[in-house]
Amino acid sequence: MNTLFLDAALSKQTERPPVWMMRQAGRFMPEYWEIKNKYSFLEMCKTPEIAADVTMLPVDLLGIDAAILFCDILVTGEAMGGDLSFTQGVGPKFANPVRNAQDIDNLNVDVLDKLEYVADAIKVIQQRLNGSIPLIGFAGAPFTVMSYLVEGGSSKDFKLTKLLMHNHPELAHRLLAKIAKVTADYLNLQIAAGVNAIQIFDSWALALSWNDYQEFSHRYIQEIIANLNRKDVPVISFCKGSSVFAPIMAQAKPDVISVDWNADLLNIKQALPAGIAVQGNLDPHILYADKPVIKKHILQLFERMRGEHGFIFNLGHGIMPDIPFDNVKYAIEVVKEFRY
Repeated sequence: MNTLFLDAALSKQTERPPVWMMRQAGRFMPEYWEIKNKYSFLEMCKTPEIAADVTMLPVDLLGIDAAILFCDILVTGEAMGGDLSFTQGVGPKFANPVRNAQDIDNLNVDVLDKLEYVADAIKVIQQRLNGSIPLIGFAGAPFTVMSYLVEGGSSKDFKLTKLLMHNHPELAHRLLAKIAKVTADYLNLQIAAGVNAIQIFDSWALALSWNDYQEFSHRYIQEIIANLNRKDVPVISFCKGSSVFAPIMAQAKPDVISVDWNADLLNIKQALPAGIAVQGNLDPHILYADKPVIKKHILQLFERMRGEHGFIFNLGHGIMPDIPFDNVKYAIEVVKEFRY
């Protein structure tokens, strides 16, 4: 196996930074649309062979150093009892949002049987990878999943979620505790099925104040990581807001902190405890630019990180759908040609 990604995640010295990109199997690929136009998004997630097909696209077409399971962060909310749908141009919706104590009590926590399709997909993907590169599994962090359940979908201001947190913190904690239990079980299911690493996505953490992040996000991520069967399986913690929250994130003892593009990556790395790697943190908008500009920004980042053990190249967030495929491919080639 090409262990470059795993070595960097465990803060070992590598000859170059490994590369994968969030949303690397996504809408910027024509081949993704060939599949997407035949099936609904949830069908793609829940059919192991199709999930494997999509997972393998960037492996076959981009030559990345790690694959990431094709699925969605909201499948845990659905398994717990959320009525989930995805609509083109609208995004995810829960038709039965969680707004009160009864709604929270109605959510189930013994739901692994409803997520078995993810374990099945992992097994198919690992057969196809055949030991070539590692496979990353993932889940949504409790705060982010809670925000979708409470708001009923995406939100610009998280008003209902914050009202729940501030007016009824005991209910928010009851809901978060349920999500955290399901998330730890779900990630352990993925580990048992054969993933080589785990990433926890707290996509909307940046909506939180410092104190609220500690109370309503960090403590549950810490609990999840503490309950993982993580021997030889590095854990990556990502949030939009990691440039601010990295010192708290480190307290949960992940192996890697994935950093958004608002921070100087070296400053973050040097402020973290020894043995925590960093992942990131190119602004994905740079991939719209001309190729010489893309190369310049990647090499600037690499020169900044020269001499640091534990650095995985990634974006500060996911690839946007209209970024040219050739630019993504070129960026990966630049990374793979580099040597320290």
